[in-house]
Amino acid sequence: MQRPWTRFDKTLILIGTGLQVFVAPAAAEERYRERPPVIVSPDLTAPWIRQLGGAVPANAPAAASPVSAGRSQTGLPATPFRQIAVAPPVAAPRTQSTQIRPRQPELSLPAAASVATPVQTAAMQPIPVIRSRLEPQFLPQIVDYDTRETPGTIVIDTPHRFLYLVLEDGKAKRYGVGVGKPGFEWAGAHKVTRKAEWPDWHPPKEMITREAAKGHYLPASMQGGPENPLGARALYLGSTLYRIHGTNAPWTIGSGVSSGCIRMRNEDVTDLYERVPIGTTVIVM
Repeated sequence: MQRPWTRFDKTLILIGTGLQVFVAPAAAEERYRERPPVIVSPDLTAPWIRQLGGAVPANAPAAASPVSAGRSQTGLPATPFRQIAVAPPVAAPRTQSTQIRPRQPELSLPAAASVATPVQTAAMQPIPVIRSRLEPQFLPQIVDYDTRETPGTIVIDTPHRFLYLVLEDGKAKRYGVGVGKPGFEWAGAHKVTRKAEWPDWHPPKEMITREAAKGHYLPASMQGGPENPLGARALYLGSTLYRIHGTNAPWTIGSGVSSGCIRMRNEDVTDLYERVPIGTTVIVM
């Protein structure tokens, strides 16, 4: 009777035929036996966690010191890891088309107005064109003035925006003035019939109607003061509605901006007010 083939016999036959394969079947108990868990030593992971910017677990022991001797839990020499300083990445400059801005929370109108910065609030307001300095030729000065008018007469040169107070010996004191805007210029001779300090303003009905058509609504009257368009002093001319007066907008001196009145800086009209009496002749050219 032939004996059965054994695993040893099969192995010898395979080796003899030159096949370098071991086909011995594994026992069932080895195939399905539970494997022990794989444990990674903390002293290997902790340095890499530090390099990546993470926090070292609280229960992980410290990595081996460069000068410490011995072996780690794995049985390998405790070779320290070199700490590498990792700089934060430098972001490439963004162009206007690639800028990403965080979404802002939507605000209601009152809330949005309450959080506006002073710079933003100022940017929302219209910026008036203001000449911060008066041109030197419009400052008061004594000049040579050849005229047939008697000293004490006021002569207003509308085209050149000057008011002359005639003095003795061919001299005059010259002031810069604002005059009527195009369409409101006029010429003539009148007397100073009244003088007033910090006069009230009563706009004519024609002016109120004209300005209302442009969307500018004038008051029926306005008490005298620094905000009053007539300024600090007023010299009323004859029975007309025209005056020589001050202004709350001194940057307009040297321009054609009024409705026919002659405006001066407050300090200049105050000086003129003290120099001329009621009855002074005013010639407008």
